Amino acid sequence: MSNEQYTLEELQNIIREMTAYSEELSKGNLSVEPPTVRHPLCNNLKLLQSSLSKLTYQANEAKAHLDMAEGFNELLVEMLSKRNEWLLVVDQNTREVLYCNKKSKHAKTGKDYCSTCKSQLPFHSQLISWSGPEQYNVWEIDDAKETHYRITSFPVDWKEHSSYVHIAVDITEEKQAAKNLTSKAYHDPGTGIKNRLFFEEYMDHVLQEKREAILCYLDLDGLKYVNDKFGHLEGDMYIQNFVELIKNNFRSEDTFARIGGDEFCLVLTGNIKELIERKLAEILASFQAGTFSPYQCSFSYGIVEISGSDNKLTRDELLKAADVIMYECKRRNKQKFPDLVR
Repeated sequence: MSNEQYTLEELQNIIREMTAYSEELSKGNLSVEPPTVRHPLCNNLKLLQSSLSKLTYQANEAKAHLDMAEGFNELLVEMLSKRNEWLLVVDQNTREVLYCNKKSKHAKTGKDYCSTCKSQLPFHSQLISWSGPEQYNVWEIDDAKETHYRITSFPVDWKEHSSYVHIAVDITEEKQAAKNLTSKAYHDPGTGIKNRLFFEEYMDHVLQEKREAILCYLDLDGLKYVNDKFGHLEGDMYIQNFVELIKNNFRSEDTFARIGGDEFCLVLTGNIKELIERKLAEILASFQAGTFSPYQCSFSYGIVEISGSDNKLTRDELLKAADVIMYECKRRNKQKFPDLVR
């Protein structure tokens, strides 16, 4: 208790100021000026005002952070709704869709939460019923329109619900680009037929699977002569005419590949060596007798048989064996057309 002595008039002033001060505090006016008089009761009210001011400041700070978080969440949701991929959150137990970034503002909750998904995602029901023990699973799915999707699925707790999150991304263009790249990697750009890389991989499969097959090694005679005398454009036409001739006389499922500038290989399944020998002899005679070019057309060939499980030769050894036989054919063609075959 203070030892200070107050007159009656001073006490009246103190009470008057304290009453006005406390009334302003009760209204929430924390910016009110405190009483100027010194008194223990005034000190307690000043401490109360200071504490309330601090609490108000902290509450305002918390509200500002909350408003910022809510604004960020709204921005995040808006950004998700604009993205191309689909994002679904599905309750693990009820199979209800809890969230979809493509939903309309008036969509209902539950299994019909997002009608857009049901109408535009043919595999919507598969997402709803999906259940996987993995913590993280990436899988792919195709629809009837040949649209390809990559799905990323994983469990998560969503608003106190044990849920699955599914992120579906349209990868149709990616698949097509990969297909085009693969196609380019395995095709000869000059003729459109298969290239050496494809031939080597295909031959390795034939040998590993011990298939019976026929390997024909073909060499276009006189390509350098045609290029030098008539130009490379005519040389390209010479190659293309030869390629079309072979393609037109064999099945599309037979493997025909260009393995060098004027070197080609034809692989046919089955034990049909004698038949292919007769057929190539007829094709060669027709090609040599043709009058569609200002120069003599010809090719040389060698044929070897791949005897399935009895075959002991490697791919390179088979090519070498066919090459030896091909040079016998080239020797005969050179005797017939000495100016062309050099």
